[in-house]
Amino acid sequence: MTCASAVTPVVSPALPAASRARRLSPAAAFYLQASITISFLAGSSAPTPLYPLYQSAWGFSPVTVTLIFGVYAIAVLSALVVTGRLSDYVGRRPVLMAAVAVQVLTMLMFAHADGLGALLIARVLQGLSTGAAVAALGAGMLDLDKTRGAVANAVAPPMGTALGAIAAGLMVHYLPAPTHLVYYVLALVFVVQGLGVMLMTESMPSRPGALASLKPQFTLPAATRDPMLRATPILIAAWALAGFYASLGPALVHSNFGLDSSLLGGIALFVLAASGATAVLLLQGQDAGRMMSFGASALLAGVAIADLSLFYHSITAFFIGTALAGMGFGGGFQGAVRSIVPFAAGGERAGVLSVIFVVAYLAMGLPAVGAGYLVARHGDILGTAREFEAAVMALGALALMGALTRRPS
Repeated sequence: MTCASAVTPVVSPALPAASRARRLSPAAAFYLQASITISFLAGSSAPTPLYPLYQSAWGFSPVTVTLIFGVYAIAVLSALVVTGRLSDYVGRRPVLMAAVAVQVLTMLMFAHADGLGALLIARVLQGLSTGAAVAALGAGMLDLDKTRGAVANAVAPPMGTALGAIAAGLMVHYLPAPTHLVYYVLALVFVVQGLGVMLMTESMPSRPGALASLKPQFTLPAATRDPMLRATPILIAAWALAGFYASLGPALVHSNFGLDSSLLGGIALFVLAASGATAVLLLQGQDAGRMMSFGASALLAGVAIADLSLFYHSITAFFIGTALAGMGFGGGFQGAVRSIVPFAAGGERAGVLSVIFVVAYLAMGLPAVGAGYLVARHGDILGTAREFEAAVMALGALALMGALTRRPS
């Protein structure tokens, strides 16, 4: 079955024929939304290889690095809580057009940042626009194709994170203007994607209740609550590990292995995220329970290997463990999404995805800031990393137990 035949067209009957002719096909709209998810997450990981440069230029500590990362996560959470359900009422396109416009502005702010304050403001705006968009994008892809939409919701975030980390790392190491070029490239990508959004057909017609939907609400439909409870440990474990790699990965690589933190820190995050995306693609034919079991098992094994690599100072073992943990991240996250979202009705999908991402970004931001505080206070990044890994392994074990005892749907 081709992708075009698998995507269900959603066209408003009131739309004139001439306008429909200029609109993107459902398949093109699906891939456009997947690409926007990828580029938004690429933008979020692009600063990771640049943190050592910012530290050197502006003289801030490891806890400040995690604070920069943490304010992004908090901003994403804030937008998810306030605007996460908005696209269920005003439609997907208006939310996406506003979010893409803010992303363009954010990239220009990053490129011209001249200190910590400017960097923090840019991260907050980036987080707000990402939080507003991710639920609309995820729900929009599910509107068009529930099966491929579930896969895309799981594979696009780690793929975007991987591409942003490796692209920024390579640009920092090999190209001029390292703190400018990657942001200009991303700004151009967002401009092109914004033009594409203008040509999309709306997949969720507007309905009353938009203002009421902005009232912060952290609730789930009854049918999704038990699956969400069972998926929470793997969500926390996987995203906490990703947050550590994205914030303190470069410092850990430099401290423990004595290697270029800008390039190798970006590569470490790339390996984690890319192996996660690969696992999603390889496991897409499996049911949610098996994916979560695989994800928890791979996360446990990968983090254990990465922990041993720190003790023996083996960069090879570190990347092997990182790749295996990344597969656990991808498999666990896809299993979590696929075990929860199918129980939500069409008008509830954006809200449910918002709750999933609230849990994910809390797990990504708060532990990373805590780890940065411990590093700044004790100056022991190796000890902090090993304590962090032990906590992730404990959550992975809990997730594995939950997946193995999961009741059939």
